[in-house]
Amino acid sequence: MVTFAICVTALVLGFLFYSKYVDKVFGPDDRKTPAIEFNDGADYVPMKGWRIFLIQLLNIAGLGPIFGALNGALFGPVVYLWIVFGTIFAGGVHDYMAGMISMRNSGQSVSELTGKYLGHTMLTIMRIFSVVLLVMIGVVFSRGPAGLLDILTPIENDTTFWLWIIIAYYFVATFLPIDKIIGKAYPVFGIALLVMAVGVGGVIFFNHNYHMPEFWNGLANTHPQGIPVWPFLFITVACGAISGFHATQSPMMSRCCTSERQGRKIFYGAMVAEGIIALVWAAAGMSFYEDAQALLAAGAGVNAVVYQICSTTLGKVGSILAILGVIACPITSGDTAYRSARLTLADWIHMDQKSIRNRLILTIPLLLAGILICQLDYSVIWRYFSWSNQTLAMIMLWTAASYLLQNGRNSLICIVPATFMSAVTMTYFMSASECMGLLWNRIGVGSNVYGPVSIITGIVFAGFCLVLFLRKAGKKAISLT
Repeated sequence: MVTFAICVTALVLGFLFYSKYVDKVFGPDDRKTPAIEFNDGADYVPMKGWRIFLIQLLNIAGLGPIFGALNGALFGPVVYLWIVFGTIFAGGVHDYMAGMISMRNSGQSVSELTGKYLGHTMLTIMRIFSVVLLVMIGVVFSRGPAGLLDILTPIENDTTFWLWIIIAYYFVATFLPIDKIIGKAYPVFGIALLVMAVGVGGVIFFNHNYHMPEFWNGLANTHPQGIPVWPFLFITVACGAISGFHATQSPMMSRCCTSERQGRKIFYGAMVAEGIIALVWAAAGMSFYEDAQALLAAGAGVNAVVYQICSTTLGKVGSILAILGVIACPITSGDTAYRSARLTLADWIHMDQKSIRNRLILTIPLLLAGILICQLDYSVIWRYFSWSNQTLAMIMLWTAASYLLQNGRNSLICIVPATFMSAVTMTYFMSASECMGLLWNRIGVGSNVYGPVSIITGIVFAGFCLVLFLRKAGKKAISLT
């Protein structure tokens, strides 16, 4: 209980103080924003700051801070540390920079920003990588809520039925102007998401039947399957600490801001709010079940766990509201994923999106691709999404570091988390079963061998990225201006 309170307080303090420093480093001013300069009534639409904040929160929250945090709870109280420090020093900086740099570049998507600040080769890679990732996210955020709806509705309305309903909704929401559905309904869902988190968190915190783990009881890895904390925890808990998906959402909201000075509260603030949501669900996972083995046996990270926790802690009415919040959250992230994919393609081929015809030309193929991917095994899709997601976060942080460097700003605030995430993603790639781990197992190399090799490779790769950046940057890279 005390540990949970300290962590929530730390996140609030991080927003109050560190976000102001990050904002000062970037230096927002009073220039015209893309929403004012390019208002097209479709994607560039001025909105009020509070509305953008709630939309941003709903866009980035998805399944990540709930399912990811529940999976992260298997590792024990150490998950708290990653959520807190990851949010303050990595995720908040990442989301803020993605939104603000986009705002300075006509609201361009993350792939275009990467190309501008990291070179043409990265532009080509990121265009393909980000579109594929966004379609995968759309799939992930379709299958999860469809399963939850299946639990709450009569047996004849199965998961497939709800999946088609969600995809039909995605089709409409992806090409309609952003202020028609997203701008009006999503702030309401954003409030519901916060109320749900407060409800679950409040019951877990104040009800003495639930015992939250404390730091002083130990930070040892409690994962029942013996999965190591490094690097798997940092991939498992993504959206609740740092997530590359957010780099695709912040630019979308940068097209709606009416002032650069809104950026700190919208982008950094939404990430802190998501971090608090992740803390609530991590605490719920560790407190609701007797131990990590019981949590795993219940199906950590799947629909049944969310339903069980909500129905037990909040009662029948509260559980329905909570589950609807969990359903609305990923659905609204899914449609903005497809929307962001459309905008990425539009930036790529320079196709104006003011007309409905042009929006449909890009929307239909994206949704067809999503339907095909929906036929694959969900767990496999989630694993590849997790690694791809954190790889995108790493690339965005290096992009932001390059931007700050070129503008004579303190790039260390991005260099440090970028280097860390470089080590995380490469170590994971070298050891995870869906990546190089599959090869290790096929040739008979045990984890006692490839584990240390993966860690060393990750460290070397991170060092290589850092040296390469510093070599190109020169002394300016460590300037503390």
